Amino acid sequence: MGFLENKRALIIGVASNRSIAWGVADAMHKQGAELAFTYQNEKLQSRVEKLATATGSNIVLPCDVASDESITDLFSGLKQSWSDFDILVHSVAFAPKEELAGDFVENTTREGSRLAHEISSYSLTALAKAARPMLRENSSIMSLSYLGAVRSMPNYNVMGLAKASLEANIRYMAYAMGPSGVRVNGISAGPIRTLAAAGIGDFRKMLDHVEENAPLRKNVSIEEVGNAAAFLCSDLASGITGEITYVDAGYSTVGMSGY
Repeated sequence: MGFLENKRALIIGVASNRSIAWGVADAMHKQGAELAFTYQNEKLQSRVEKLATATGSNIVLPCDVASDESITDLFSGLKQSWSDFDILVHSVAFAPKEELAGDFVENTTREGSRLAHEISSYSLTALAKAARPMLRENSSIMSLSYLGAVRSMPNYNVMGLAKASLEANIRYMAYAMGPSGVRVNGISAGPIRTLAAAGIGDFRKMLDHVEENAPLRKNVSIEEVGNAAAFLCSDLASGITGEITYVDAGYSTVGMSGY
């Protein structure tokens, strides 16, 4: 029996079997959770449905996190299958590709900044607000961040600001939702080759650098991130909330690499 037996988890952000969200979903499924999924648009629908089937789930619903109406419709649709649930996984981020390379000051625009914050940070609050009436006691909300939230990183640019906002969001949400028994945490994952990461300039160099300098001398996998998320959303982590947990082969602990 897995440690998420009898838990229900809504996974938002799966785009392919290389998505961090899929690593989280797969880990939770292996630990016994019942899953539901969302897809952003019709282009991704069949792909997400196929992955959902692999976990035994037939609950796949549309959701555009940029639309309050779409978020409301998501939970109305989910109520057709579940009266309540235990885990909300938010693995969503976006910034215009042209702003994820080069000089931060020159390349960052007002609209790009607004969009990055709205999709990557505010959407977590919007989803939590809509999900709140359906969340059971002792439930959990999880989101995904990156080291660029707290340190400047080449080419990460406006997404670093958005992730910093997300991490603050997690802390404020943890305080607001804690009295009703809802825990809110984040994982700061090391760089992983995903569809979203492909938009970051010189991403291959980033992977190589982490592999050469992280204490474990490797990049992490979606499975490793997924396992950590499954733990943090389980009753085994009942005393943990408002935290950002690093799953990055120890890279964030390094002050100066060997020379």
